[in-house]
Amino acid sequence: MIALYIIIAIAIILMFLYNSLIRSRNRVDEAWSDIEVQLKRRYDLIPNLVETVKGYAAHEKGVFENVTQARAAAMGAGNLQEKLKDENMLSGALKSLFAVAENYPDLKANQNFMQLQSDLTDTEDKIQAARRFYNGNVRDFNTKLQVFPTNMFASMFGFSAKPFFDIDEKGPEGQPVKVSF
Repeated sequence: MIALYIIIAIAIILMFLYNSLIRSRNRVDEAWSDIEVQLKRRYDLIPNLVETVKGYAAHEKGVFENVTQARAAAMGAGNLQEKLKDENMLSGALKSLFAVAENYPDLKANQNFMQLQSDLTDTEDKIQAARRFYNGNVRDFNTKLQVFPTNMFASMFGFSAKPFFDIDEKGPEGQPVKVSF
């Protein structure tokens, strides 16, 4: 009889742990979905921004190609690790594009450019907020996987740590933009 109570208690604990891990994983997935919504908005703004700047700075072909390639890579990234790396590259390419725009006073005064820049800045701010939310959920989920007694059962249930969405300090997003006049 006591053995039955012990088995029932263990089953209840395992059920609690499993459900807790599922809730945490779903929060991480929801947070990533928030990031993807903002990334899609940024992807939609970039071609218009590039075309606007092209009209003023046609000889800056390399910058436009970098932005276009980075956007394509980010949109086509296969797994989460690739997506995170490609998003950092895209952010660095956009910084370069805005640095080029600084050299053209007429462009900076263009209403269309100003609106696109404002929309993109707003989107970048939302991406940062979504990134913080995602990283907070990842931290909580990964901590849950590492603490006792969950760590004993998490891998058995097929759970594994999620990556943080960090800025690559060595990549273009982590470096200051060089502006020359």
